[in-house]
Amino acid sequence: MEKKRILEDGLLELYLTGELPIELMSDVEKALKEDKDLKAQFDALEADFERMGMEQAIIPPNEVKENLINSLEQTDKRKINWLPLSIAAGLALIFAFSTFLMYSRWQDAENYLNNLQSQTAELQRRVENLESDYQLTSTRLESINNVNVVPLVLYGNHKAPNAKAVAYVNHKSKVVIINPRGLPALPTNRTYQMWSDVDGEMINMGILSTDQELITLKYIENAESLNITIEPAGGNDHPTVEELVSYVTL
Repeated sequence: MEKKRILEDGLLELYLTGELPIELMSDVEKALKEDKDLKAQFDALEADFERMGMEQAIIPPNEVKENLINSLEQTDKRKINWLPLSIAAGLALIFAFSTFLMYSRWQDAENYLNNLQSQTAELQRRVENLESDYQLTSTRLESINNVNVVPLVLYGNHKAPNAKAVAYVNHKSKVVIINPRGLPALPTNRTYQMWSDVDGEMINMGILSTDQELITLKYIENAESLNITIEPAGGNDHPTVEELVSYVTL
C-alpha cells in the first residue's frame, strides 16, 4: 500500500483507534514495518492520542479517593475489574481524537472559505475597475467620433521633430480631448502642458501625461491656437515660451 494513500485516507488514525477494516490492517502493519518515516508519524500520532487522553482526564473529587481507599482496606481479596475502566478510557480517547480531527478540518474549511472570499472580492474589484475604464473610454470615443468634432494634429518643431499629438475639439459641446501618446517621453521632473492663445494671452488647458491615451482638457472660448510646452513637473502658471514644442492654429 502506498504511503500517500495511507496518509491522505487517514488510515493511521483508523488503525490506532481500531476502526480500520480487517482487510486493510495487514497492509498498514506491513507499511509501518517497512517505512521508518511512516512508523515515526504513527508513533507521534500515538503519543498525541495519549497526551490528549491525559488532557481530557478529569480529576475525581476527594470523596471518591477516600471511598476507594476505605473499600480497599476492607478486603484485600477483592479484585478490581479493569475492563470497564479500560473501555471508558478508550471511548474518551476516541471522543477526544474525533473532536480534535473535526476541529482541525473545520479550521481548514474556514481558512479555505476566507481565502475564497478574499479572491472573490479582488476579482469583483478588478471587474468594477474594468467596467469603469470601459465606460470612460467608451464615452471619450463617442466624444471624438461626434460629427461636431474637429480633429487637429500638432506636429513637433525643431525641439521635438518626431513629436505628434492629436486634439479633438468640439466647439458645440465645449469639449477638448487630446491623444498625447505620440509625444516623446520626458524625465520625471518635466511634463508637457497645453495652452490656448486668446488675443495673445496663453491660458492653461491642463497637463499632458504621455502614458495616457485620451485626456480631457479645459475648453477655452475664442482660442486662436493650441500650444504644447515643456514645463516643470506639476505644471506651470505661465508657459515657458522657449520650451514650445508644438502648436496648431484653430
